[in-house]
Order: sequence, then C-alpha cells, then structure tokens
Amino acid sequence: MSGPVVFFAGGGTGGHLFPSVAVLERLIDLVGPSFTPHFLCSRRPIDAEILGREHLTFSTIPARPLGLRPAVLARFILGWPSAVREARRVIRRITRETGGKAVMLTTGGFVSAPAVRAAVGEGVPVVMLNLDAVPGRANRWIAGRATRRLTSAPVRGHAGWDRIGPVVRRAALPPGSAEACRARAGLDPSSPVLLVCGASLGASSINEMMTALASAPTSLLRRGWQVLHQTGSGEAERVRRAYAEAGVRAVVEPFVAEMGVWWGSADLAVARAGAGLVAEAWASRTPTVFMPYPYHRDQHQRANALPLVEAGGARVEADAIEPGRNIRGAGAVIEELMGDGGTRSTMREALARLGSADGAGAAAGVLASFLR
Repeated sequence: MSGPVVFFAGGGTGGHLFPSVAVLERLIDLVGPSFTPHFLCSRRPIDAEILGREHLTFSTIPARPLGLRPAVLARFILGWPSAVREARRVIRRITRETGGKAVMLTTGGFVSAPAVRAAVGEGVPVVMLNLDAVPGRANRWIAGRATRRLTSAPVRGHAGWDRIGPVVRRAALPPGSAEACRARAGLDPSSPVLLVCGASLGASSINEMMTALASAPTSLLRRGWQVLHQTGSGEAERVRRAYAEAGVRAVVEPFVAEMGVWWGSADLAVARAGAGLVAEAWASRTPTVFMPYPYHRDQHQRANALPLVEAGGARVEADAIEPGRNIRGAGAVIEELMGDGGTRSTMREALARLGSADGAGAAAGVLASFLR
C-alpha cells in the first residue's frame, strides 16, 4: 500500500465507530480509493464485530475509560502510557508502509485521547469530530490539540468549533419505501411498526419496559402493531419469547448492522438518545420517544435529543429503570403515539423541515483537504 493514510480513532461502542464509517464512505466518494484507512479502536468485542462486518482494517489499543471511582481512575492512569505507546507504534508502522501524508479523525471517547496524544507526538494532524451536545472529557481535552474541530451537535462556549450536520452511515439510511423495508425485515408490509433500540450495547431497562408493555392486555402492541427490537447481547431470546407469548409479531436481534431497513420500516421508535441514534431518527424522519441513558451526570443524551424535540419531531421521557414506573411514564407516551397517526404524521413533517443529515460529507471534505 502507498499514498496518504487516514486514521480513525474511537471505539468502545457503535456510537464512536459508525460516524467514522460514515465519514469514510463519503471520503471515498470524494477522492476515490487513493488512501489507506486504518482504525484505532478498543479491545471490546463490539469494535471487532462492527469493523469486521465492514471489512475494515483496524488495530486495538489497551485504552481504559476514565472515571472518578478510585479503581477506575487507577486503571486509566496505569493504562495510559501503554495505550499511547501502542498507538504510536501503529501510526509509525502504517505511515512508514504507506510513505505518504497522514491525518487522524477522532470521534471522542476513551480510545481517542491516547490516540490523539500519539498522533500529535508523530506529527499527524488531528480533526476532532464532536458528536454530543455536551462535549465529553475526551473531546474537551482533544480540542486543545486538534488542527480542526467539527461538531455535529449545537454546543455552547466552544469558539472555533465548526458546526456540521448529523453524521449517518449509508447502512442506517432507509433503502426504500416503508412497505419494502418491512418486507425485507420479515414483517407484514401493511401493518404499523414500532422500532425499539437501546444502542449497540442494548438497554436492559428499555427491554424490561417493552416486555411488560407487551404483556398488558390493553396494549396497542397486541392490536396489530409489529416490533423491531435490538436488545443488546444476552437478552434477545428472553425478549423474543415475551413477545411471542403476548402474541405480538416481532423481530428481535441482539445487534443489527443494517439499521436503515429497520428505520425505514418504522412508524414510531423508542430509543436511547446517543448522538448516533438521534442522527438516524433525524435522517429517517422517524417520530421517536427518546429515553436518555439515566446514569450520565451531564445528561448529554437529553441534550442530544433537544433539537428534535424543539422541532416537534420527538419526545423525551426519563428512564425510571423500574418497569412499572417506565410503563406509567414513557410507556403511556408510546401508547398514546401508537394510537394517534395524525400526531405521528405531524412529527414526521417536523423532522423533514430540519433538513438533510449530511455531516459526513462535510467532515469528509475537511479530511480531503489534508490529503492534497
């Protein structure tokens, strides 16, 4: 291999990998296969699963999440030097083999910080892509070291961060009509669909709420609605069995790579509010009830969903963890929207007025400028 190399740093969840995949797709559109892409990711199994499915070359580094609990903080501090060393080793090897220019795109998270430290040490320019409305610790640190700073979410107090649109990979865009997507998903093309997604790692509390909702005799789920449900690892069989026992037609999977077919099938969605899922709801124009991850101190997922809520295309409901409380809160909103096609249509129209979700193209254009 020869020519420029583009490093993509991020991992640990699909939310830190899929945006890089989206930008890579658009970069190939812009400059063709004239460069070498290489991912720096974590050693979590989800990273290898996602990048392996995409047939992308990657190297893992022993990065550890930063936390305030003493044990977590100690692991981060002790693991930092080896993560930086490994990232530098990979960068040196790839750039030596290619012999061309190099640039790094980082999407934040615990993998990105040591990767950026390594890139700066090797003289590789860094393009930061911030995805959350409340930037995390890694991106706040990276911003002072990046050559360019992009953000797909509205942020306050960060001068010099260039705003771009939501970043969505092609596999998460609806490939056809609702009827065609439902048929591809194995559902009745003529019946309404509820999409449930707790992100790439799943959400146990949402899984519990949905199985409890399905078992309720009065639920609209039992009156013609179908369900597409991504559960995360270890819960698919239990959730699948619960829908079957309730007589609800459902396709249940632990992880779904081709999310575009599912978004294209949906009349309504229930989802976490990570930046990726918010962007996909925007791009597919799917009315969504967002249930932000409840344990983030900064509540950045709630902030992520705010533009869609303010536009009239989404609702935000707290995840109360306990199924009974969730049914009385978020569950009641879900049932209300399942029974009100007019409101769902109004929400879909509101999402359409937000405009296109083409932040990937803008980010790719910035990367291309470093390859010339």
